[in-house]
Amino acid sequence: MGKDVIIACDFPGKAETLEFLDKFEGKKPFVKIGMELFYAEGPEIVREIKARGHKIFLDLKLHDIPNTVKSAMKVLSRLDVDMCNVHASGTANMMRAAIEGLTRKDGSRPLLIAVTQLTSTDQDTMKSDILIDKPIDEVVMSYALNAKNSGLDGVVCSPLEAEKVHKTCGSGFLTVTPGVRFADGEIGDQKRVMTPLEANRIGSDYIVVGRPITKAEDPVAAYERCIREFTQEAV
Repeated sequence: MGKDVIIACDFPGKAETLEFLDKFEGKKPFVKIGMELFYAEGPEIVREIKARGHKIFLDLKLHDIPNTVKSAMKVLSRLDVDMCNVHASGTANMMRAAIEGLTRKDGSRPLLIAVTQLTSTDQDTMKSDILIDKPIDEVVMSYALNAKNSGLDGVVCSPLEAEKVHKTCGSGFLTVTPGVRFADGEIGDQKRVMTPLEANRIGSDYIVVGRPITKAEDPVAAYERCIREFTQEAV
């Protein structure tokens, strides 16, 4: 499976998003549509970007009772996205229900991955805010294994945890890693971060990159730099 860079299109609306994508003449980067853009524009923005030839990661992080998630996934499966996600903390029953809802009558479905712990969460906030005392690394591995055993294709995790996820769940279990910043860039509100080159070396399958590309003076050049660093032969 080839590595890829997913651009987080965290824009407030359609105009800004399409203006950004228009910069990529002749290129069709894999894009993430998150809550901000989806809630602003609805399913039509997914259809329009898909019609332009882009692969889409629909990042809505569903987390609810199993039947509600199953019903929501039935709707999302009609949008022809390439990847979508749930929160692993929603339990195995919820994740299995998500797969049921996402799977079309012909047996096809988008990739389904689970969020383990957000990259804005560190050990201290996990302990103080959500009352989890176990080490964050142990929690992430437990969530990842539960996702795999529930039939999911991979997890969203910090790049710091990608290598261990593969050791725990197998090399074919996908790791989608946000929290990626250039070595000479700012980390913003992320706490567990890594450069594209480092993420490549430890085995991330996909990296999700937002502001280092979308806020760059030359977004296309920043994207191309990400691709070069992330897909070069690991050394």
